[in-house]
Amino acid sequence: MNIKNKLHADLKWATRQRLQYIEVTAYYAGVVTRSDVARAFGLSDPAATKDLKLYGDLAPGNLVYNHAVFGFAPAADFVPLFADLAPATVLPVIAANLAVANGPYSDTLIYGLPTAALPLPARLPSAATLAQLTRAIRAGRKLRVRYRSLTRTDGADARILEPHTLVDTGLRWHVRAYSEERCEFRDFVLSRIVEAECLDTPADSGAQYDDDWVESVSLKLAPHRDLDPVRRDSLLFDYGAAGPLIEVSVRRALLGYMLQRLGVDTTADHSRNPHAFQLMLLNRDEIEPFAGWALL
Repeated sequence: MNIKNKLHADLKWATRQRLQYIEVTAYYAGVVTRSDVARAFGLSDPAATKDLKLYGDLAPGNLVYNHAVFGFAPAADFVPLFADLAPATVLPVIAANLAVANGPYSDTLIYGLPTAALPLPARLPSAATLAQLTRAIRAGRKLRVRYRSLTRTDGADARILEPHTLVDTGLRWHVRAYSEERCEFRDFVLSRIVEAECLDTPADSGAQYDDDWVESVSLKLAPHRDLDPVRRDSLLFDYGAAGPLIEVSVRRALLGYMLQRLGVDTTADHSRNPHAFQLMLLNRDEIEPFAGWALL
């Protein structure tokens, strides 16, 4: 039995859960504090301190105390002993605001309800690259990246970004960030970030300066006009609509992704196949300035 398996076998699940959280937070946020552990698990400060001390005893040298932030940062030779730090495991945990990724139940259905998901291809960067990005978000710092755009085939460009939010569109992950090169906020697909380095320079442009992120628009949809009345009524019921319209408030920066995700007919004359595109967009003129790329 290797040291990692032995550590898992010798500890109670609740303790392993907290040690996993310590590793995930330290690695991806760049620092883990007593307050982080206490808040995540509803512990007292002394209990959280005990967990951090236990981690230090079990993984000596893995974390280094940083007096500037009153917390522990991952050492240069940090090696996880309790957590799976793969982006495919960690990103859903971050998105769902969960403490840890995995339970102790193996394949057992703890709710007794089988579920399934589409086997979509993974479109993610390496753990090391993602960690630099998430640390920059957490610390409010600038990020140097090498980014391969969709229109280039000859390598990746060096760019300075100021990231503020990770976004899961359901089909891919991207980061919303200010681009110093373009002097505007843009979306950067995580899988196209080849390398990343969190810089010591504080970011100047946070989410509060990103107008398309702060401001929302009411997306007005309706069942496709070419569907029969029964299908139209069923769709309104599906979406919990109180009347003939389906209205959703969406950040302007996310409008295009929302239209894609819902499979909306965005043509001006609503000419797409109504069985493939069951909803049609009614306020196209209002949406176009912010999601023109998603309109047909």
